[in-house]
Formats: sequence, structure tokens, C-alpha cells
Amino acid sequence: MRSRANIAVMLVVVVSLFGITSPVQAANYMARDHLVVDLRHGIDWLRCSVGQVWNGTECKGDIVRLNHEDIDIAVKQAGEQLGGTWRLPNLEELEDLLCKSCKRPLIDPEMFPGTESEPYWTGEQNGLSTRHYFSVNFFNGWVYGRFLPT
Repeated sequence: MRSRANIAVMLVVVVSLFGITSPVQAANYMARDHLVVDLRHGIDWLRCSVGQVWNGTECKGDIVRLNHEDIDIAVKQAGEQLGGTWRLPNLEELEDLLCKSCKRPLIDPEMFPGTESEPYWTGEQNGLSTRHYFSVNFFNGWVYGRFLPT
């Protein structure tokens, strides 16, 4: 049986340099309560951003914007409160959520109704500069790889 990794979508406001967009394919995702099952990558996503709570129809509460130093604490808390093993997505996983045909934010609003039109962190370091981490911007669909973790 294939095990699933859980992904906590962590948010931080950042800006950067270059970008690529790709459409979301709805057939790859299935909503299940407060989670979205990603059939392509074999992972579960939280439907709401950190700080928000799924009430059965929408995300309620205020998004907590985290820097990379805060993420370890948030991931640990997610495991304690939700069970399972949580982590930040890699660049490919997060970038695959982009929806070119969606209005801002560029993500499926039915699957991820509380997402802001801002960059979200990945756990993947930039190979050209390992001090920097990638983020995906749901405002413009661009990928950024020049941000320090603090």
C-alpha cells in the first residue's frame, strides 16, 4: 500500500523574479473534508492556509504568514493537531496547483477557497543558491527562488 505524505500549505508574503504557469487538472484532485487528495503526487493538502479552519464549506479565520524559521513549529503543530506526517510541498507539487484559467488567486477556488493571491513557500532550496527557497505566487503564477528563509 502506498503511503501518503501530508502537505501543509504555508504562506509568507514575498516577491521575486521569474515564472512559469500550468493549469490545474481537476481530475487530479478530490476534496475530502478539510483535505484535498492529490492523486497525481499521492499527497494530501490542507484546503485552508495556516491560521484558517475548514468549516465544511469555506475557510474561516486569518491567515498566519510564516517565515521559514516558523515553519518547523507549524509543521510540528499540524502533526500534533491533525495527526500524520506534514511537510512543505516541493516546487513541482506546489506549482502543479496553479490554475492559469482561474481568476486571482490562480488556484482552484472550490478546492482551496481561502488561498490568497500571494506567494506560498515550498520546502525546496534553490540549487543555484542553497540559502534561498522557492515560492509559488498565486497572484501572477510565477515561481521565485531568491528568498532567504527569514
